[in-house]
Amino acid sequence: MTPPLPRWFAHRGGGSLAPENTLAGIRLAARLGYRAVEFDVMLSADGTPVLIHDETLERTTNGVGRVCETPDAELFALDAGNGERIPRFSEAAALCRQYGLLANVEIKPAGGFERQTAEAVARQASALWQGAEVMPLLSSFSLEAVEIARDLAPALARGLLFERVPRDWPQEMARLQAVTLHCNARHLADDTLAALTDSAVPVLCYTVNDPAQASALFARGVSAVFTDRLDLFASETSAYKGLHLDG
Repeated sequence: MTPPLPRWFAHRGGGSLAPENTLAGIRLAARLGYRAVEFDVMLSADGTPVLIHDETLERTTNGVGRVCETPDAELFALDAGNGERIPRFSEAAALCRQYGLLANVEIKPAGGFERQTAEAVARQASALWQGAEVMPLLSSFSLEAVEIARDLAPALARGLLFERVPRDWPQEMARLQAVTLHCNARHLADDTLAALTDSAVPVLCYTVNDPAQASALFARGVSAVFTDRLDLFASETSAYKGLHLDG
């Protein structure tokens, strides 16, 4: 069973109010009433799917080096902020299921690891959400990753992720059997949005931290936004568009 699509997604788990891509962030989002979270998943040197955005450790942890070259024993000993550690994908999935959250799982492969990352995330997502009432939404900037997710986890909804929406989006949506399109709010042209709306494609925009911008996007027809400022929109997080993610 696929859920309605909430208007608000907590970006990287807890946005700017908690260490990004951590279990503390997901808990904060749930506590503030958010019904959906977004987080990034890439592989450790041991092939374990973990939550982290950058290919390197320096910005978000007290470690150094590339995530894909760091073994689990070292990775899970790092501080990802306020004493939080880098979570396993399995831990984040369990927490989302516990809170009934829609998880937008961004497949975030390090360079050269597109296939390995997509295969691991797609297979784990299928297993981790088996029998769940609220199923995840898989997305990626890597069209190869989305293609692999389509083949390995066909029952899970997929979204295409772009900085700017390309002209061939209808062909890619059809080829990859995607149900949502995600893009940078600053680069969404009115004619592109109109075409997407005419095709009944829900558009999700990142990263929206201003209430006026959010209101304008919704007025234009955008279905949902990703935000770092969970505090600004907590009173509105129960608002749904009534859309369903039918994969």
